[in-house]
Amino acid sequence: MDVVDRPALDGARVVPADGAFEGFVRQGATLEMKAFTGVSGDAGGYAVPREIDAAIARVLTGASPIRAIANVVQVGSAGYRKLITTGGTPSGWASETGPRPETATPVLTELVPPMGELYANPSASQAMLDDAAFDVEQWLAEEIAAEFAKAEGAAFVNGNGVNRPKGFLTQAVSTAKDGARPLGTLQYLPSGAASDFGGAPDERLVDLMQSLRAPYRQGASWVMNANTLARIRKLKGSDGHPLWQPGLAEGQPARLLGYPVVEAEDMPDIAANALSIAFGNFAAGYLIAERAETAILRDPYTNKPFVSFYATRRIGGCVADSEAIKLLKFAAA
Repeated sequence: MDVVDRPALDGARVVPADGAFEGFVRQGATLEMKAFTGVSGDAGGYAVPREIDAAIARVLTGASPIRAIANVVQVGSAGYRKLITTGGTPSGWASETGPRPETATPVLTELVPPMGELYANPSASQAMLDDAAFDVEQWLAEEIAAEFAKAEGAAFVNGNGVNRPKGFLTQAVSTAKDGARPLGTLQYLPSGAASDFGGAPDERLVDLMQSLRAPYRQGASWVMNANTLARIRKLKGSDGHPLWQPGLAEGQPARLLGYPVVEAEDMPDIAANALSIAFGNFAAGYLIAERAETAILRDPYTNKPFVSFYATRRIGGCVADSEAIKLLKFAAA
């Protein structure tokens, strides 16, 4: 039986390769095919790997540098005490064969720095710890350390002494000179005008510097924040030269009237009655007592499926010698 080629019925016609275009020409219909891109997830974006920088950037916060210039002691318990003498040991003159009357003995005073415990207790899920593209535990430890440095620095300057160190700016202040003030009271000098320097600001700074007795000036430094330092850097002496001098070598602090300047962001800005500038020997004047280094406890059991990181640091501080730190108060008197 011979096979006769017959024309195919219209419904059984084979669609050519460019059927989409033919459909558009004949019927106005289109066959749309979306390209794979990484813009949206369902169009191929899920297949594109995300890269996360392992070094996570953080907003830098100013950590007070008071610890670097103060006297830091390691203690074995929270009950730290320090004995200081007031008045010295009186002496007298006598001839070779003359009698030696008894002299007065020194007066001992107990110094007890207020102590408190800094703590942080952040948590992260175990899945986060397992799947994160960076070391979450190391990152949290660094964040805690940075926050602790900021918190303790603020306490060294402005702490109220309740479950935390007592800052040197919260001590009692007086215009009385050394030897005429109660123990623990700091001397301040007025700037000569409210909210600003009075006449001859260079002389006000010299007066503040010279109010610190010579034994303390060995190792003394200025302490102020960046805004106050910006104001100081614009000041010039009577000879027309700037009072502020940049460091002569990299890493060396700038100097004001020959003494290094330490920037502490916790110091107040220049304002009415603000104690914005300090000058002193903080190694002799401020005592920091710490129990130990920061301790971090990893706790994966208390709050499953989260892992808690409980960090603590026991630290205290107070003024040790009120004659070693002087303050400039922005006031007329």
